[in-house]
Amino acid sequence: MQTDTPDRIAPRRAGNIRENIFLFAPNLIGYTRVILAVVSLYFMPVHPRRCSAIYAISCILDALDGWAARRLDQGTRFGAVLDMVTDRCTTTCLLVFLATAMPRWAMLFQLLISLDLASHYMHMYATLSMGGSGQSHKKVDPERSWLLHLYYSNKAVLFTLCLMNELFFIALYLLAFTDQDTPLASTQMRMITQNAPWSAGAMEIARANKIDSSIPEVLMWLSVLPMSIKQYINIQQLVIASQWLAEGDVAERASRQ
Repeated sequence: MQTDTPDRIAPRRAGNIRENIFLFAPNLIGYTRVILAVVSLYFMPVHPRRCSAIYAISCILDALDGWAARRLDQGTRFGAVLDMVTDRCTTTCLLVFLATAMPRWAMLFQLLISLDLASHYMHMYATLSMGGSGQSHKKVDPERSWLLHLYYSNKAVLFTLCLMNELFFIALYLLAFTDQDTPLASTQMRMITQNAPWSAGAMEIARANKIDSSIPEVLMWLSVLPMSIKQYINIQQLVIASQWLAEGDVAERASRQ
């Protein structure tokens, strides 16, 4: 969760040496998150434990890159955007899988994807167009929304809500695999995954070769309230960004009259 403080963004020079923003430690952590997310997608159809562990590590690193940015004075616009884009893409990929694994709730997952992408895009665009190029998307006027201000200004709140939001969807993912294993399913699993590990058949057998654990359900209920708050924040973020843009339109039209 990198910050993008304007006075820390301009490349500094030491003699004739120009800093390479792409090799800053927080951005290297960001690239690692992307790689881990891709690896988790590879295992997602047939290896729920492995996929969940790798995906969770990628999410936890989301806090480490922000810490490194502040510690090393390496907060950048590129890092902030990389962080946001990575978050949006990883969550979207997981929700797409959930839509296929739980077709009954596919429309809900599609709406959550749309809300997540739309609210963050509108918020970022409104910040840049109305607040200026040097304005951080994390600097929210408390008069517009005390909740959004708290969310973006309090690192503990931001990390907790984001983590619990991801935990809820990971728990749902694991629930798709929760049940008793059967010898037949295990044998079929090995045969299909060896020959066509990304096929629909492999996914169906993976569901039959399930996890005997109640932990995913416990995690789901523990995280459902923070997840709901996070979705409410997304809605509020979308509404407030829309209102801010509309205010700018009104002011611009009035100036032309």
